[in-house]
Amino acid sequence: MSTPRFPAPALTVTRFAPSPTGYLHLGHAHSALCGWTAARHVGGRFLLRSEDIDPARCRPDFEAALQVDLAWLGLDWDGPVRRQSEHMADYAAALDRLRALEVIYPCFCSRREIQEEIARAGNAPHLTVAGPDGPLYPGTCRHLPAGLVQDRLAAGQPHALRLDVAAALRLTGPLVWHDRAAGTVVAQPGLLGDVVLARRDVPTSYHLSVTVDDHLQGVTLVTRGVDLFHATHLHRLLQALLGLTVPDYHHHALLTNADGRRLSKRDGATALRVLRQAGHSAAEVRAMAGFPG
Repeated sequence: MSTPRFPAPALTVTRFAPSPTGYLHLGHAHSALCGWTAARHVGGRFLLRSEDIDPARCRPDFEAALQVDLAWLGLDWDGPVRRQSEHMADYAAALDRLRALEVIYPCFCSRREIQEEIARAGNAPHLTVAGPDGPLYPGTCRHLPAGLVQDRLAAGQPHALRLDVAAALRLTGPLVWHDRAAGTVVAQPGLLGDVVLARRDVPTSYHLSVTVDDHLQGVTLVTRGVDLFHATHLHRLLQALLGLTVPDYHHHALLTNADGRRLSKRDGATALRVLRQAGHSAAEVRAMAGFPG
């Protein structure tokens, strides 16, 4: 079993890494406060990152607004904000490394074709593999003949780059990571299947960019919601393949609404700026986010 390269605990470095696709709400505030508190209470560093890899959804005004919200809550951060859109070369270098290891492959399937393939496999349950978010990519393009792949690439056919998880695990062997609540966790990267690491329109993915960034920024403790617990299995595999340091993790509980669903932009969670405009103080909003006092 591969031994993780856990960073020296001399300095705790955490980060808050929202996507600027909307205004921050209480769920964001809770996550930011978890990271900020974990760092500041031990004299560590707290970083702010903008995960703005999707130009169609991310906006500069949302990033400016979230910085205003964080400062109003009393959160400060160390150093400049790292904007992922400004560091595409870092992610391209990581893809080159994975390509050299022969653990990524081009996938020419459209979303519709994948859904149709999954539906067909549904008639043969033994061929359908379910992940935490539903059926996994069935591997249609994983073993295409090399000549056909080259012809399609030469023709400029749209494609994504997927991680061949089985091939990757053959290189790394078994892996573990540590969560402050769950303890030592045996990595199961196959839970998410052969995920997309890059597309033509967005040349990186959340999984790739967040893993590379945490290493380059020296993050020693990743604090994020428990909804991303399964993603950490995959991130641990990428760390092993790319020779990256392995941070500690703390997957915190999520704030929920009256129906028990997690707060989200999609469901119209009340923005912090709306609470501020309604007359709530920063202390009141911090308490609403689970950090009274």
